[in-house]
Amino acid sequence: MGSGAVQQLLIVGRYRLLDLVGSGGMGRVWLARDEMLHRDVAVKEVVPPEWLTEAEREELRQRTMREARTAARLNHPNVVRIYDVVHTGDNPWIVMEYIAGRSMQQILTTDGPFAPYRAARIGLALLDALRAAHAAGVLHRDVKPHNVLVGEHGRVVLSDFGLATFDGGDGAMTRPGMVLGSPQYVAPERARDGTADARTDLWSLGATLYAAVEGKSPYARPTTMATLTALATEQPATPRRAGPLRPVLTGLLRRDPAKRLTAGQAEKLLRAVVAAEPAPPQPTATEAPDRPPAPGRPGGRFRRVRQWLVAGGAVALVAAGVALVSRGGPPGTGPAPAPPPATARPAAFPCARPAGPYQAQRVAPAPTPAGERYLLPADWTWYTEPTFRIAAPVGWLRFADGAAACFRDPSGFRALSVETVTPPADLVTYWRDQERRLTGSGALPGYRQVELAPVAGWHDGAAVWECGWVGPGGVRMRSSRLLVRTSPVHAYVLAWQTPELDWPANHDRLLTIRQSFRPT
Repeated sequence: MGSGAVQQLLIVGRYRLLDLVGSGGMGRVWLARDEMLHRDVAVKEVVPPEWLTEAEREELRQRTMREARTAARLNHPNVVRIYDVVHTGDNPWIVMEYIAGRSMQQILTTDGPFAPYRAARIGLALLDALRAAHAAGVLHRDVKPHNVLVGEHGRVVLSDFGLATFDGGDGAMTRPGMVLGSPQYVAPERARDGTADARTDLWSLGATLYAAVEGKSPYARPTTMATLTALATEQPATPRRAGPLRPVLTGLLRRDPAKRLTAGQAEKLLRAVVAAEPAPPQPTATEAPDRPPAPGRPGGRFRRVRQWLVAGGAVALVAAGVALVSRGGPPGTGPAPAPPPATARPAAFPCARPAGPYQAQRVAPAPTPAGERYLLPADWTWYTEPTFRIAAPVGWLRFADGAAACFRDPSGFRALSVETVTPPADLVTYWRDQERRLTGSGALPGYRQVELAPVAGWHDGAAVWECGWVGPGGVRMRSSRLLVRTSPVHAYVLAWQTPELDWPANHDRLLTIRQSFRPT
């Protein structure tokens, strides 16, 4: 079917298919347009092969529904979001968020192996997704490079929960002797006797990271039977390109599940790898980092390292380069003042940069305050300060940035903050002055105003400033900042920011923040 014909196909009167972005033995994935909500989505079309029996076709349909239910049960930035499941005839379609980017397998095929530090950052994001899944009682059972998506702006997403199971669910639906999933990424105990628990997912994570740096899985063999035989009888091949990542790989790929690294141990080792990453090469005074460098010059390596950091999806807003001291001043004047780095600029907003390693604490679950009737999402809790309380995501990092209380997603760029300010005479004028100051200082490159206006419904008045800009590493960011006057002498700024790409999927978090805020 040609692209022009596909564009005319409308599924259940709502999802218009635009382009085929992937296909496999059991179906196809389309880029589509949600005509109701005016957003791009990915639509997974399940197409049973002709040779399947009717019972097997029904099993495939049940597996599709299980995938949708399992993924929808999780609410995590590193897990693909499910929006809808629809049917045309007997075939189900899964509607999910569209991630503009490539799978890890596609990157390996076209660009070659990953640098160990980039692989470690991706590993942290995947580990965070698996820990969230395991905490919800969900096993993925098919972690592999094909199911890891790396977005254009660096977000790392674990997809395809088609083989997942969860406590109280409908099981794996496999026949005796059948091993579903890719044998090269299946843990030895699962290939041997079908055993599956959180440790089998961690083994598959290790095999995926092994493939990332080595270019092939630890049990890559010419045939499936050879792979399964090696899984049963041999140790994984020794990694040669892993560098500082090697202890993580060997620890996750231990054959005995009892001796395998736990999620906590793996996280500690992965963070140590990321922390040990060498600083990017320093640009010379005669070569600006943003100018296309000559082949082989340090600027090119600098640009690639910066891109690796962005693609890793970690909470790393990197100030690239260091100040350079001019040595060309007149004799006797001493060194000239060091110019700022070419890529340095003021922080756009409070909490835009992560705290130091000893400044942040994890948000822990807390009981609902007495008399509070607002119901929070399952993964949020109440956080109380002396002058206010607000909902915050469990596990996020809490630290202070001046007068702002900051809460940052440890595996991404999302942040919320509450800042105490002096009530201005006019709330909208306050935001216009802030807009003028920050755009004039260069803190908001690529600035785009979305909204700057008063907001009804707040007793003493409120005004919102929502905007977009280009953040560090070229990530397009978006922020909504609500200035709330709670008394003649007290005011707060409630702020929420995410990458522009993630803004629609996170809009409900913004509502939670505003509706849960309580000045005390």
